[in-house]
Amino acid sequence: MKKLIDPFIIALLFMIALGWKYPNPALYDGWFSLDNLSEIGIALIFFLYGLKLSPAEMRKGMNNIKVHIIVQASTFILFPLLVIAFFPFVKDSKLIWLAIFFLATLPSTVSSSVVMVAMAKGNIPPAIFNASLSGLIGIFVTPLWIGLFISTTNIDFELSGILFSLFLKIVLPVIFGLLLNRIWGRLAQKHSKQLAIFDKAIILLIVYKSFSKSFNNNLFETIPWIQLFIIATAVITLFALVYTSIHLTSKWINLNRKDRITALFCGSKKSLVHGTVMSSVLFKGMASQGLMLLPIMIYHAFQLVVISFIAQRMAKKIQSS
Repeated sequence: MKKLIDPFIIALLFMIALGWKYPNPALYDGWFSLDNLSEIGIALIFFLYGLKLSPAEMRKGMNNIKVHIIVQASTFILFPLLVIAFFPFVKDSKLIWLAIFFLATLPSTVSSSVVMVAMAKGNIPPAIFNASLSGLIGIFVTPLWIGLFISTTNIDFELSGILFSLFLKIVLPVIFGLLLNRIWGRLAQKHSKQLAIFDKAIILLIVYKSFSKSFNNNLFETIPWIQLFIIATAVITLFALVYTSIHLTSKWINLNRKDRITALFCGSKKSLVHGTVMSSVLFKGMASQGLMLLPIMIYHAFQLVVISFIAQRMAKKIQSS
């Protein structure tokens, strides 16, 4: 019997509460500031990400073109376009719209996508390929999407500087990880559970830091509860629209059952790791950085619960047939 609530979700909520009650550690500006520690953590996360990328597994999943197109188009085209459709109706809530749009531009998650595909008896090699490819594409595509609409807010956003910062903090560590894959790749795979704990620890640190600064600037005092409800409703609706679209498209192009599961689970998910890491680069120094993380945190919790439930139902169907 699987736990209804992921302990990591509880930890995220605890860090938000900690940021509200004790924001001062995040405001320290010295050598050992949380900003500096989180930047080192970000580089290590993506070094390990590159280290764990298996070239053999990537090659296995490369030939399934239909699945690749559905997953990547859903992740980087369908998601953003659905949110852009509501942009003309946004008046006084452009910052909230941007936070939801940021969620929509993020890549798919890697580990949980593959785990859920395996649980539902889907096609694992293309799941590994697409989830990994999505993470690499997102490093470039997410800031480009955000750059198109950032001028509608009062956020200082210099695209060339952002891309250079992402290159130093994310792309280079991934490249170093890939280069060392032959030497340490198997060791990284063997200890992937322990390394996942490190990933989560850095995410929790960034969440605490972001929300501490937002609480210190009284950001959430200016956001009514109704707007928070709207954010949650928009996030859940976005998931439902994308999941349904992928399901109908997969049937229309006659994907087999295993490939359909892979397309559904990889194409409808968003990465909390990339979300927290990229927010600390894209929106560095913003008082509203905590708000930018809110939609992805809601989405992360929702997708884990719903996709886990769907995956278990699919697995039971296979066992009973």
